[in-house]
Amino acid sequence: MDTIDPKDVKAGDEVYVIYNNPHTPSVSNVRAAEIVQHPKDPDAVALFLNETFHVIEDDDALFSSEEAAERAYSEHFLTE
Repeated sequence: MDTIDPKDVKAGDEVYVIYNNPHTPSVSNVRAAEIVQHPKDPDAVALFLNETFHVIEDDDALFSSEEAAERAYSEHFLTE
């Protein structure tokens, strides 16, 4: 998979994520997100998605392209 190590991102990078809908946990989709300066920690970055800042965790899957995220989504969610 074309994942990006969360330690290698910098403000201004565009990444793709598989986003789980918090209101309907069984619904997930691929979304574009931006890496931005963390609003409270000047030494960190955050994921900006759906007009909300998200802390980037070490186990978050960040993808370099929409196609890579779609492939991972298909492998994870559409296989039986």
